[in-house]
Amino acid sequence: MSTNKIKIAIPTAEGKLCLHFGHCERFALLDVDLTERKIVGREDSVPPPHEPGVLPRWLAEQGVEMIMAGGMGQRAQGLFTEQNIRVTVGLSPDTPENLIAQYLGGTLKSGENACDH
Repeated sequence: MSTNKIKIAIPTAEGKLCLHFGHCERFALLDVDLTERKIVGREDSVPPPHEPGVLPRWLAEQGVEMIMAGGMGQRAQGLFTEQNIRVTVGLSPDTPENLIAQYLGGTLKSGENACDH
């Protein structure tokens, strides 16, 4: 397996980024080739019930190395960091494909963290 691939998780609702990751319908798990700058695989998974610490562990087990979110509490961000998962917050609702394209193109804009807890 190439070291130029990364698995990115994006919480979704109705096909777009869900602003509150703990309340999403599913996670888009995208395999991204950083050399070719494209998505090479996608799997949509229903997460386990949301409880503190469950999602970071579950996503780490899926091989996720980065999560893109609209909002996430500081404690949750710390739990992801403990699992060696990078966190990007403050993103606007968009399709996972568009968010990845922006990330790969260096145009991904993060704004306010939409979570206040």
